Amino acid sequence: MSYTVRPFLAFFLKGDTFIDPIDGKGFRTFLPYGYGEQRNNVLSPSTLSLERHRLLWLYLKEETDFFSASKSVLHFAPEQCFLNRFRKLKNLDYTTTDLESPIADVKADICNLPFKDNSYDIILCNHVLEHIPDDTKAMQELYRVMKPGGYGVFQIPQDLSRDITFEDNTITDKAERAKIFGQYDHVRIYGRDFFDKLRRFGFTVQEVDFTASLTDAEITKYCLAKGEIIPVVYKPTIVLKTS
Repeated sequence: MSYTVRPFLAFFLKGDTFIDPIDGKGFRTFLPYGYGEQRNNVLSPSTLSLERHRLLWLYLKEETDFFSASKSVLHFAPEQCFLNRFRKLKNLDYTTTDLESPIADVKADICNLPFKDNSYDIILCNHVLEHIPDDTKAMQELYRVMKPGGYGVFQIPQDLSRDITFEDNTITDKAERAKIFGQYDHVRIYGRDFFDKLRRFGFTVQEVDFTASLTDAEITKYCLAKGEIIPVVYKPTIVLKTS
């Protein structure tokens, strides 16, 4: 239904106060979004992007050669605001995957991927790992299928005030889980140790605060979450063996 009414919302909310950088359209306000407690002015009326999507788009555009270099890309749980735009990029050999999504190219379990070792230059896996009970196995698989010298963006809901990731499988009430974890189907709330866990599997990790390179006016204009960290991971070209 949201995609049916989207053109009407985009038309009636046209303005120049806020800009969606994904399609360049301007609006006098963005829409609210959230499970339970809603956040105001975060959902773009045109692309239906959230803060994290717009942040990723700006990062890829300004800090990488994603839109110009010939790359093989694996995109988990492809977001609607990106899917068709990425598919149209002639420089990309673009594959989408998900266990259940009908719009994905390959139906696959992230913990048991059907792809060969060292297959992809770029892996996008955003707001997926918090749904995966065995995220250790998922991270190992992501490392396995990434090419040496490749990189990935693994965004997650993260509480940067927490040192340690929190999980509690004894909480079974959906409303309580949504209150604690953000959504009832999230199995954890990641803390700052998320970065070190990725490093343990061999990734080099950059904790990128792209908003630090923007002015407050730009952060407001694009409706971004100031201080949100983008976890950018790299697979070394040479893996040193330890005895």
